[in-house]
Amino acid sequence: MADLSIRNLDDGVRESLRVRAAAHGRSMEAEVRAILTEAVRPETSWLQTWHERFQEAGGIDLDLPSRGSSRTPPDFTE
Repeated sequence: MADLSIRNLDDGVRESLRVRAAAHGRSMEAEVRAILTEAVRPETSWLQTWHERFQEAGGIDLDLPSRGSSRTPPDFTE
């Protein structure tokens, strides 16, 4: 594991970090780790996330109705 030092951090940022860490029930160091981990995680769409989550359950086959015309199209010639 690597160590990282951050210099010249604004006091307001530090205080916001402290409050955020407390809200999540973890140390400031753990909160910074969580923020950095989330920030560099490859972006995935919500659809891809759901697909990966439920991929193990397998798929389903649906009987789809035919796509034939169900009504007469309007006549705009008059």
